[in-house]
Amino acid sequence: MPRHLLLPLLLVAAVGASGGDAGGERTYIVRVDADAKPSAFPTHAHWYESAVLAASGGGGGWPEGGPLIHTYSSALHGFSARMSPSAAAALAGARGVAAVLPERVRCLDTTRSPRFLGMLSSPPSAILADSDFGSDLVIAVIDTGISPAHRSFRDRGLGPVPPRWRGACASGPGFPPGSCNRKLVGARFFSAGYEATSGRMNETAEVRSPLDNDGHGTHTASIAAGRYVFPASTLGYARGVASGMAPKARLAAYKVCWAGGCFDSDILAAFDAAVADGVDVVSLSVGGAVVPYYLDAIAIGAFGATEAGIVVSASAGNGGPGGLSVTNVAPWMTTVGAGSMDRAFPANVRLGNGQVLDGVSVYGGPVLQSGKMYELVYAGATSYSASTCLDGSLDQAAVRGKIVVCDRGVNSRAAKGDVVHRAGAAGMVLANGAFDGEGLVADCHVLPATAVGAAAGEKLRKYIASSTPQKPATGTIVFEGTHLGVHPAPVVAAFSARGPNPQSPETLKPDLIAPGLNILAAWPSGVGPAGIPSDGRRTEFNILSGTSMACPHVSGLAALLKAAHPTWSPAAIKSALMTTAYTRDNSNGTMLDESTGKVADVFDFGAGHVDPMRAMDPGLVYDIAPADYVSFLCNLNYTGQNIRAITRRQADCRGARRAGHAGNLNYPSLSVTFVADGARAKMRTHFIRTVTNVGGGRSAYRATVRSPEGCNVTVRPDRLAFRRDGQKLSFTVHVEAAARARMEPGSSLVRSGALTWGDGRHAVVSPIVVTLQAPVQ
Repeated sequence: MPRHLLLPLLLVAAVGASGGDAGGERTYIVRVDADAKPSAFPTHAHWYESAVLAASGGGGGWPEGGPLIHTYSSALHGFSARMSPSAAAALAGARGVAAVLPERVRCLDTTRSPRFLGMLSSPPSAILADSDFGSDLVIAVIDTGISPAHRSFRDRGLGPVPPRWRGACASGPGFPPGSCNRKLVGARFFSAGYEATSGRMNETAEVRSPLDNDGHGTHTASIAAGRYVFPASTLGYARGVASGMAPKARLAAYKVCWAGGCFDSDILAAFDAAVADGVDVVSLSVGGAVVPYYLDAIAIGAFGATEAGIVVSASAGNGGPGGLSVTNVAPWMTTVGAGSMDRAFPANVRLGNGQVLDGVSVYGGPVLQSGKMYELVYAGATSYSASTCLDGSLDQAAVRGKIVVCDRGVNSRAAKGDVVHRAGAAGMVLANGAFDGEGLVADCHVLPATAVGAAAGEKLRKYIASSTPQKPATGTIVFEGTHLGVHPAPVVAAFSARGPNPQSPETLKPDLIAPGLNILAAWPSGVGPAGIPSDGRRTEFNILSGTSMACPHVSGLAALLKAAHPTWSPAAIKSALMTTAYTRDNSNGTMLDESTGKVADVFDFGAGHVDPMRAMDPGLVYDIAPADYVSFLCNLNYTGQNIRAITRRQADCRGARRAGHAGNLNYPSLSVTFVADGARAKMRTHFIRTVTNVGGGRSAYRATVRSPEGCNVTVRPDRLAFRRDGQKLSFTVHVEAAARARMEPGSSLVRSGALTWGDGRHAVVSPIVVTLQAPVQ
């Protein structure tokens, strides 16, 4: 097939896959070669408008201001506009157009975490002291906006705004001029893409300004770079000193998420503005798309930022515990999964038969009557809709004054509590299903409520089913407050998305995990902690869970590393975080998977749990230049047009494909998939890697290999002698796997090991992942 026909066909396929109306208009993102602008047009915008008009047959009827929604000039070159699929396909073949992408709508995926990560000490820990707490770095938070008056964002004691900062502070409702300061140095909002699809926003429910009226953006921003605040708590839980990872780093808020979601065209506009403004780190807690990188707007925006020297940290998604659920998987992003800390909020269910079922909650009262046992009812006894406690599904007469058991799923956890509360129940137990496993998330419910795992939920349902009118099932909820020093910790959160990487299994994803379960951070004054309209309570901090909370932990740590090592590239910073991560918990066992209670693996935690203190001095780093990503994309068999859509570069892939395979990207992990068809006794591959000495001066490292089961791994050379700081040396890793005699068709077998380079002071660890895939018959 001719290459010039490939993109329009992919475009049509993508439109169908993403739910677009084949006959109507929708938003497309158009990537162009900036140098191709004809001289007849005075500006790029004039050229873009003309191109849209031509592709659309010269039609009019454009919204006020013309057909363009956004124009992009920093992270990428191009624009977004509303078009029909036929016009978009025509535009894809126009001169100077690199790619046409259908817009997708994305979703939004601390008092204890600094101490848990070993960063709170007196005197300050090395990573904080050596980086001056990140004081001259700017972290961009692309999210739901920010609450500027929060104590976490005060600027007392901070020096002047870095002179290289070029950003702006937009004003609007609830965000008057002067809302920014030396801490919150910039704030912008992007809604044109959202409104182009959904119509003009309802300004009685949404705020056309950078103000956060959701809470998510304020929460993530304070995790990354909130100031020290004491006292901090949520409804009396998790009392202590709240602090972000980089407490003196500057923040820039880019609001892209609205009631209808987070639209690609607005996200790209935020990336474009962040690059132009001069940020150092981008923190993105927004769900990705499972599409090739050249059709993924987040991957494209992140590449432009990375090329500009900006570290991009992104949430892995909350699709766990199922495999192949990880998102934001481009290798130029740091993809962050979620783990627990050594803190818990127990709220156990005590049954009338004497059983006690473990649960969690951060409900603040008033609690259930002490000593009283309440009748238990299972909402699903009547219908499926009632089982998940959907709005209007409960019989008030049947639940009034009782504790209602609801199943997880369909509507939000807080919304279930609201439904049960309005029905007149005394309390609620939220029970996991089999897919959710034993993973528990503590919520700020509007009534006495707790969450229990799948096994406890099954016991609870059976207990209720065995009751009779003469002997009803009874129970109560006992709220135990905050427990510290919990073992084991960390564990991989059940919701945290898992690998393997669905787009390029040669790069292990997620890259690592960070605290993301039950994280306390800043909260807007106008939003209730349950996050639902009926919640009239107000709190300065809130406890949330998600990879959205894990991502800004790494964003803040990346800012500290960049402040301490200003010459390090984004890839070097990621390498330092990955090769120093740990995989053992505080009980000295391999980290567990919360959903099953069993040992977790590399597709759950990647390289491991982030270790800030060790990342400060990793010894060696695996560096990657933008041109290396081009070779990687060549070896994924992307066309020149595909690669140009991502990188703005013309790619001649002949040399890259002769030189190796996609696994030869200089990544801090090594991953290979063999097709175990039984035709060969052995399966072999090799990886070429280059490490840079950042440990200072002369040093000698020796390789230690823990081979995956059934594999033989050798490293040549197995000794690296460095004469100076900054020197680069290369080595080759040979992997040989034995085919298994019997594997079910379509099944896979995963084995993991590790390569460690050590000099007696540093241990530079890279996971080795070997997957045997049986062909589908």
